[in-house]
Amino acid sequence: MATRRTPAGTRYSDIAERLERALRGGVYRPGARLPSVRSLCRTWTASITTVVAAYRLLERRGLVEARAQSGHYALVPGAPEPVVERTRLVPTDVSLGQLALLVMKDSRDPRLAPFGPAMPDPELLPNRELRRILAAVARSGAGLDAYGVPPGLDVLRTAVARRAAAIGCPLRADGIVTTAGGLEALTLALRATCRAGQTVAIESPMYYGLLQSIEALGLRVIEIPGHPRYGISLEVLREALDEHPIAAVVAMPAGSSPLGSRSGEESTRELVELLTARQVPLIEDDVLGDLALDGVRQPPAKAFDRAGLVLWCSSLSKTAAPGLRVGWIAAGRFQAAVEHLQFTNAVGPSPLNQLVAAGLLEGGLYERVLRRTRSVYAARTIDMAEAVLASFPSGTRVTRPSVGFSLWVELPPTADAQTIYAAALRDGIALTPGPLFSAKLRYRHALRLCASRWGDTWRPALQRLGKLVARR
Repeated sequence: MATRRTPAGTRYSDIAERLERALRGGVYRPGARLPSVRSLCRTWTASITTVVAAYRLLERRGLVEARAQSGHYALVPGAPEPVVERTRLVPTDVSLGQLALLVMKDSRDPRLAPFGPAMPDPELLPNRELRRILAAVARSGAGLDAYGVPPGLDVLRTAVARRAAAIGCPLRADGIVTTAGGLEALTLALRATCRAGQTVAIESPMYYGLLQSIEALGLRVIEIPGHPRYGISLEVLREALDEHPIAAVVAMPAGSSPLGSRSGEESTRELVELLTARQVPLIEDDVLGDLALDGVRQPPAKAFDRAGLVLWCSSLSKTAAPGLRVGWIAAGRFQAAVEHLQFTNAVGPSPLNQLVAAGLLEGGLYERVLRRTRSVYAARTIDMAEAVLASFPSGTRVTRPSVGFSLWVELPPTADAQTIYAAALRDGIALTPGPLFSAKLRYRHALRLCASRWGDTWRPALQRLGKLVARR
């Protein structure tokens, strides 16, 4: 599709054209850092606003990537990225059926190539250290003689508050509620802000577990397209807010699943301001933000919240301890409602697990885990993406994730993801079909592949999958 050009003669477009010629002419090698905004201001006698606008134009053209606190970089050329097309902004019901449960069960079958559920690599988890923490807690007898009661143990809430401050989001410990994982946090946020029959706007594609919660709560959905590098489309979201009464917005600005995108600090701030002006709550799914593959952790949207309308939800499940099922929510003005809903549903999460999670977050262990896993996942996602392009038929597109360890693969239009899913299982391969990530069962020719355990061991399975796709 032809790139839409800014009218000639505009100062920032002139600068963008000069830079584009340099990029396409090989002046800057793929991955090279480009001149800083201030240096270009001096070179071309331009304002900061003008140069920033030029760089944004190049980002939209897919030639430049902005990295938080680092600058702008020439993008590595490759296959075109997947495109998330917008649909009609009409509320729809959610109906995923039993497929999501079947996909999750695939993760328990050791006979399958592990490209399905997005689970961290067990070999990278701090299991030995967690066993030591668990043994120390067990010897003390703490956490075994009482229920977990909202808002949770002070020691964990304090540890989460310290972690939040370290990533640019100062919070009080008493403004945090601990939960049994990230999905419980998100479900509580939906229950606290929405009533059955109301409509939520969601970034799409969206994690299927949350879509199932939306379905169970009787909510309707409007899907807002996400860009594979820049996150939720604010233009389409603004249009949806103008046309429909929306009870809440669910977005993943610091790290989306399954696209692996980040919105960037400026866009995240704009998202918060847009919703604050309309008094619409933002439910922030931030379970992947700590897995920024370039090592630069973007502050969550909660960092820009001044009205108590952002409900920040996160957990340790994707980063260090999926078996603990420990998460949290900073719910702002909805905290009392969240505590009440949690108590009436399941009383509260396990005190024993909360104590182990607190031990993980304190003392530097969690940061060491992140430093190790980020670099490994960065290498694996790049290598697996190259293997997909080499093994799959012409016309395949694959993401270049900024966070996490999953790839979103867009297949040629004739492919059917659910048919491929069934055939892949028969061939010993687990994967997640694209329709699961949409309330409307869209993305019928897309797959999510987990790269967390990628390596030469699994290369033959991926090659077989590529041949299978080519036959469909």
